Amino acid sequence: MLVFLALYALAGALAGVMAGLLGVGGGIVIVPICLFLFAQQGLPPQHVMQMALGTSLASIVFTSVSSFRAHHRHGAVLWGVVKAIAPGIIVGTLAGSWLASRLSTNFLKGFFVFFLYYVCAQMFLNLKPKPSRNLPGPTGMVGAGGLIGFVSALVGIGGGSLTVPFLAWCNVALHQAVGTSAAVGFPIAVAGTIGFVVNGWGQSGLPPATLGYVYLPALAGLVVMSMLTAPTGARIAHKLPVAKLKKAFAIFLFIMATRMLWQIARG
Repeated sequence: MLVFLALYALAGALAGVMAGLLGVGGGIVIVPICLFLFAQQGLPPQHVMQMALGTSLASIVFTSVSSFRAHHRHGAVLWGVVKAIAPGIIVGTLAGSWLASRLSTNFLKGFFVFFLYYVCAQMFLNLKPKPSRNLPGPTGMVGAGGLIGFVSALVGIGGGSLTVPFLAWCNVALHQAVGTSAAVGFPIAVAGTIGFVVNGWGQSGLPPATLGYVYLPALAGLVVMSMLTAPTGARIAHKLPVAKLKKAFAIFLFIMATRMLWQIARG
């Protein structure tokens, strides 16, 4: 167990550096690493994907706080937008976690793979939607939040890959879109954690040291190290060619997604 605790800490360190360096959500890194380590640890295969999603979202509860506080200090969080989108975010995330608990591990893996391909294209091609409209009214904001929360729960992320493009499309300046997305990640993570804890509660076959679908040993290692290393990644970002690193990371994600898809196809 000590070996796996060290590996979870290493995964958290990597996720923190990548988040600080490239601005990618930690869940993109955490979910596939957790899947691999859970399998190596011999955890029940019928639950590993739900556990990876729940554990990833639980770790984002902690890391999102330091992230949105840093953006708030720079005046980059539009709290009015956060307030408008949060109800939809919460409902959508709870619905997504409920559905995820009822889907098969292979289906969730496949959905995650195709989401990874979307992130790869977004990063490699530097895709940015044209700011062609304004923010919608209350109903539109709730609807957008519901969709973002729903998908985020199914892939175990804080929603940045969806929230930033949506806000940029709605004529929000990029630095404010990123800062606001960081704040939106908190209700996604909280609602997702609650959803995966409640829907995993009492499920048969779960290993010890779980809270619903949240695997506590992995969570401890991920949180401690990712919070320590994220500032390091941010500092390194000022010294390295981030655009080239994003393309290299996108290629890595593409290879990882294709490997996961091949494993699913092989059964």
